[in-house]
Amino acid sequence: MTTTLQVNGTTQTVAATPDTPLLWVLRGDLQMTGTKFGCGMALCGACTVQIDGQPTRSCVTPLSAVGTRSVTTIDGLQGPEITALRQAWTELDVVQCGYCQSGQLVSASALLKATPKPTDAEIDAAMDGNLCRCGTYPRIRAGIHRAAVLLAGAG
Repeated sequence: MTTTLQVNGTTQTVAATPDTPLLWVLRGDLQMTGTKFGCGMALCGACTVQIDGQPTRSCVTPLSAVGTRSVTTIDGLQGPEITALRQAWTELDVVQCGYCQSGQLVSASALLKATPKPTDAEIDAAMDGNLCRCGTYPRIRAGIHRAAVLLAGAG
C-alpha cells in the first residue's frame, strides 16, 4: 500500500501500511536519520518531530494518524527559532553525547515559536519527556533562554 506524506515541505510517497510508525518511514524508507530511535514507546523524546508545528513522538505515531498534515523533522527545521537555538547551543556548549539533541531542538523550536520568552516552568513543561542520558537539563534550559534573548534581538 502506498501513502503520500508531506515531509519537510516535500511530497513523499512510501510503500507502507497505515499502522507503520512514522519513525520507521522517516528513517528506513526516506533515509532521514536525524530523527532518532530511542525507546520505541514515546518515553524518551529522541524521535520527536513536528506535525503541523506540534511536537509529536514519531515512534508511536502511525502513518494513518498523519494524513495530509505537515511533518517537519530536525533535517527540515527552518526559521529564526532553530537558528537562535543552534547559536545558543553552540555558545553554551549544551550538547554532551548528542543523541537526544534532535528531539530536544525540535521541541524547543516549537516552544519558542509559541512562547517567545518562556519561563523556567514553561520550558520544563514543554521539554517534559525529552530525556537526556547525560543530564544536561540545566544547559538545555539555559540554551532556550539564550535563544529567546537572541530572538528578541537583545543578544
